[in-house]
Amino acid sequence: MRFTQEVNWTARDFITFGCMLAAACGAYELFARRSASLAYRAGAAAAVGTAFFLVWANLAVGVIGDERNPANLMYVGVLLVAIIGAIVVRFRAQGMARVMVATAVAQAVVGAIAIFGRLDVPVMMLAITTMYVVLWMGASVLFGKAAR
Repeated sequence: MRFTQEVNWTARDFITFGCMLAAACGAYELFARRSASLAYRAGAAAAVGTAFFLVWANLAVGVIGDERNPANLMYVGVLLVAIIGAIVVRFRAQGMARVMVATAVAQAVVGAIAIFGRLDVPVMMLAITTMYVVLWMGASVLFGKAAR
């Protein structure tokens, strides 16, 4: 399917995006079953949505440079902090609030490496990193509210 010269999706792209949607919806469903709290579910939606957006941006255009830049693999570490942390705290609200803070810190570290290592344009990288840190911290606030 071709939208423009720059956007030319193949069957592989559609399959990849379908798998991403299935994973995100499945992850949210897992969270939603853990608590009836609206704040918890909103925190889950924020966390899953942020992770989905991070993966999508990396695959589509890359966050650091273009999508083929190996430095983008550092973002796998950010996602692992969130995934492993969630498992360790058994998806409990208070623990998830802390995990989201740790994930925001990991995101900031990757951004700092990109900026100080001159891997990308500093102003753009600072803006992108700040956006993701704010999103992870928003999820933390929601999980914290659910814990009270």
